[in-house]
Amino acid sequence: MQNFQFYVPTKVVFGQGTVDQVGQLVAEQGCKKVLVHFGGRSAKASGLLDRVCASLQSAGVPYVTLGGVKPNPRLALVYEGLELCRKEGVDFLLAVGGGSVIDSSKAIALGLANPDLDVWDLYDRRAQATACAPLGCVLTIAAAGSETSNSSVITKETPDGDLKRGYGNDLCRLRFAIMDPTLTYTLPDYQTACGCTDIMMHTMERFFAYEKDNDVTDNIAIGLLRAVKKNALILVKDPKNYNARAQIMWAGSLSHNSLTGCGIDGHGDWATHQLEHELGGMFDVAHGAGLAAMWGSWARYVCDALPARFAQFAREVMEVPATGDDMIDALAGIAAFENLMHELHMPTNLPELGVTATEQQIKTLAYHCTFEHRRKIGCVKVLDENDIANIYRMANQVPDPLFT
Repeated sequence: MQNFQFYVPTKVVFGQGTVDQVGQLVAEQGCKKVLVHFGGRSAKASGLLDRVCASLQSAGVPYVTLGGVKPNPRLALVYEGLELCRKEGVDFLLAVGGGSVIDSSKAIALGLANPDLDVWDLYDRRAQATACAPLGCVLTIAAAGSETSNSSVITKETPDGDLKRGYGNDLCRLRFAIMDPTLTYTLPDYQTACGCTDIMMHTMERFFAYEKDNDVTDNIAIGLLRAVKKNALILVKDPKNYNARAQIMWAGSLSHNSLTGCGIDGHGDWATHQLEHELGGMFDVAHGAGLAAMWGSWARYVCDALPARFAQFAREVMEVPATGDDMIDALAGIAAFENLMHELHMPTNLPELGVTATEQQIKTLAYHCTFEHRRKIGCVKVLDENDIANIYRMANQVPDPLFT
């Protein structure tokens, strides 16, 4: 086990009806004015936005609102939010929504507290933040784990294609997160499945950054993965099962608050996420679905570097019978995970995602994924631009079932 620091200052308020505590929780922050940031139709149509605003009014907290966050949240709206916050004297941000809304709020908060920077320079790895305005959230989607993580992802629209970039800094961890599983009841089945996939991937990105003799963290990760697999399948048949919704929501936070990375060397592999970020930028696909479409190709490309770990995943998470040959078990585990994705109605390659990339698009994806030749990705295998392009090419094909 490696040395590590574990820092999760976010206060979690979990359970049915907890949203009505939001006014009190914000008032405790001693702020002067709040930006209530949200997505679109759902927050209004469900009555949640009115409920949040009524709680703020009852607590005597002034606020302004800004909606319009889309999946793969856009930099243009971040700039709009910054302008509104400066005009209105906002000093606290309240995200009402899922990971996209929280990520957009984090970007606004970072920009607000670092006025001498273009906030995009943080995401493009050209600058580092020195402060962040305080934030809280009312979570409506179990997926990204952004409510307790230190990271966010923003998309910049450009004439040459959109760029999707992530930034992580402990300064932008939320002060509190209200997590009411009943708020996820109205999610479409596809969005629920995307969320479950993202939760599993957050743990898997760390799990495959193997560290010898890290039993506690390994068993936390394996337990989380098994719990998400079990409850995701329950939600396919019973979308309003409260216990399954609660298990998934809590797993989402635990999978991405750094707990499953304690004791590993570095922060994880993250190649699948980096590969998906470029897909999301170019094709505007749902994040969880993009991860599902890329993971099998990445796994087959790298698993010979760590066959025992992939075999462990196969046996202990996917419950594949052991054969005594790690490579055979590893490949069987990858296939079993893809079968799980199909049970959740998730894609396992680009054609199933609704995308068929041209060779030029594959080269562009790989080039952008290296940040224009400024980095390589992954740690199971360190992947250069040629490797990245090869993985995209693999994912661009419908595999022969005889060889999956």
